[in-house]
Amino acid sequence: MRKFTFFVFTLALGMVAGALVYRQLLGRGAGAPAAGQGKQARKILYYVDPMHPAYKSDKPGIAPDCGMNLEPVYEDGGAAAGAETVAMPRGTINVSPEKQQLIGVRFSEVRAVPLSRTIRAVGKVTWDETKIARIHAKFAGWIDTLTVDYTGQLVKQGQPLLSIYSPELLASQQELLLAQKARGYLAGSPVKEAAAGAESLYAAARKRLELWDITDDQIQEILRRNAPIKTMTVFSPISGYVLTKNVFPKQRITPDSELYTVADLSTVWVIADIYEYEAAAVRLGQPVRMTLAYDPGRSFRGTVTYIYPQVDNTTRTLKARIEFPNPGLQLKPDMYANVEFVVDYGRKLAVPEEAVLDSGAERRVFVDRGNGHLEPRRVELGEKVGGWYIVLSGLKPGERVVTSGNFLVDSESQLKSAAAGMAGMPGMGGGDQGKKPAQPAQPQAQPGSMPGMDMGPTSGQPAAKPGKAAPPSQPGHGGHRP
Repeated sequence: MRKFTFFVFTLALGMVAGALVYRQLLGRGAGAPAAGQGKQARKILYYVDPMHPAYKSDKPGIAPDCGMNLEPVYEDGGAAAGAETVAMPRGTINVSPEKQQLIGVRFSEVRAVPLSRTIRAVGKVTWDETKIARIHAKFAGWIDTLTVDYTGQLVKQGQPLLSIYSPELLASQQELLLAQKARGYLAGSPVKEAAAGAESLYAAARKRLELWDITDDQIQEILRRNAPIKTMTVFSPISGYVLTKNVFPKQRITPDSELYTVADLSTVWVIADIYEYEAAAVRLGQPVRMTLAYDPGRSFRGTVTYIYPQVDNTTRTLKARIEFPNPGLQLKPDMYANVEFVVDYGRKLAVPEEAVLDSGAERRVFVDRGNGHLEPRRVELGEKVGGWYIVLSGLKPGERVVTSGNFLVDSESQLKSAAAGMAGMPGMGGGDQGKKPAQPAQPQAQPGSMPGMDMGPTSGQPAAKPGKAAPPSQPGHGGHRP
């Protein structure tokens, strides 16, 4: 029993000693600088609860709600004793390295990095409209024979397509032959005007055939034979595939009749649909890579040659025209293809995506100012490329920004900004901090009353309860008569 009593006495003595030491530490101000420390002592405005900055006190001590030491707020804006006095923007907070590790704060450096992106779209192969030939005859007549007689046939440049009998063309050939004979007869005439007239007549007859697209070889054949050709052959002006055929044997045609449509597939167009928000990154002359679903191991290289001026109202996409060479005619019209636009931005000053806090109205990052100070800073950013934002203004190369734990840091910064705003309000700090509010005057005790007992305005009535007004005395009831 005596041993137990001795143990209890020793434990109580230790607790009393610990309480005395703790009270002595509290008396020093929990992080406040000692009195007379240095010639330039920092002035303390008030003390705040680090977890609830709205709670303020004019003395150091313990926060009543969380049990943490109250931290001083200095006149120069600092937050920790012994730290360098540096003018910091509003909202800057101080987070010790231990707290940074606890909440998982990580940093990344703002630097210039090479940026590029790939815009993927779906395209459709179509004909090159600049290499489509619509074939007409410039004279009326009847189809005699067809050399190319079905749609889709591959033809070469200069290949015969059909032959036409035309009385009008036959008469023009005879005129050429007569003009040739007249020029031969009058070439040696002493009358120069006659020779010149025969020469001009021959030139006019030959020019008429040329304007009807009769080739030089055909005209030379007419002159060599010295007889008109009954049916005239029409040749293909380009190499390609026959898209349309509108002629049949013995059919009558006129100059406005379209005989064939031939398309050259040595180059093709691909019309790609680009989403509206990506259209700004596509430009003329931009290189493009294309692959086909059925042949993924092969790629084609092309160039953007035109961007259509209107957005599709249904799909909200913009169409871009890409030109591809087509050796071996592997690309067929109406094929679907996967298109990749390579956008190269070069080296740009960039900040990681994780560092940016986007509120909709503005974008902010937290910059490491050293000694645990984290400054909220508004920045202007350009496009997002991969995991980076291009920096337009607000940051410099080499600065460190918070990339992890920034939501907790932002919450603490906003609480501090709100507390600083409340400090300037009447009764919430400012110039009146540190002063105790005036206490209401206590009524003097009446003669005969006990110490500590408030007898109220008269000796015959009890004191009013706290928070309630004392009832007025009624005439003739209680109190001392004069």
